[in-house]
Amino acid sequence: MRVVIQRVSKASVTIEEKKVASIGNGLLILLGIVAEDSQTDIEWLSKKITNLRIFCDDEGVMNKSLIDVGGDAIVVSQFTLHAATKKGNRPSYFKAAKPDVAIPLYEAFVNKFELDLNKKVQTGAFGADMKVELINDGPVTILIDSKNKE
Repeated sequence: MRVVIQRVSKASVTIEEKKVASIGNGLLILLGIVAEDSQTDIEWLSKKITNLRIFCDDEGVMNKSLIDVGGDAIVVSQFTLHAATKKGNRPSYFKAAKPDVAIPLYEAFVNKFELDLNKKVQTGAFGADMKVELINDGPVTILIDSKNKE
């Protein structure tokens, strides 16, 4: 699993001109899945994200986690995170998991993340044409890949 995490002061997801998710202070998480991903990836990544200290304490030092600040989250499936760009100018997405594999893993990640965060997590819709708006706070943007644990 590969994620792009953005610390936001607000974010939303709109599908067919209807806002389906909206948060204030928290994280926008773009999630890419490959066929080799498993429950182990889900558990490691969920724990890593919920405990990642990227929110500022009273001294302005990034020393607090999403749990510490009581922040919200939106998880958006994004197969393009696994784009292969080595050859030519058109990205290939052969590494991204097909929907029959990706959807259950995506749903399992959201469920585990909700358990670890101890609150409901908002989402986009798998495979939908989504419009994602955000105000990146900082800006803070972090890439994490569960395969190489960084």
